[in-house]
Amino acid sequence: MKLFLPSARATNYLLIVGFCSLGYSLYIRYLVIEQSSVGLSCAAVLVTWLCFSRRIAIALFTHTVFGWAALAIAALNLLRPSLVLFAVALSLACFGIVLYNVALSALAFGLLVLSFARRAPAPD
Repeated sequence: MKLFLPSARATNYLLIVGFCSLGYSLYIRYLVIEQSSVGLSCAAVLVTWLCFSRRIAIALFTHTVFGWAALAIAALNLLRPSLVLFAVALSLACFGIVLYNVALSALAFGLLVLSFARRAPAPD
């Protein structure tokens, strides 16, 4: 029985995906959402990419989209392990942990860890 374990190259790609999504979510939270000067300038109907991404991020974490999406994709990855599903769930879970959707994103991380105990899909 061969378990679902990414190769060394795939692990490097997963590390890149995880650190990039974690870094961007930290940037969005601490330098865009929580900065009062950015909030005041965006409230004055400033039309910039920064204000647009701020509005989108606030709308997504208000409705716990990051957590639910990470949980759904991690559950799909648990049923049928795939590197693409793992990378997407990892990225969304990193965004969810940093952007206020901690409970569902932590559950998604748990499902991602459990997916390593699953049997690898048979090659077609």
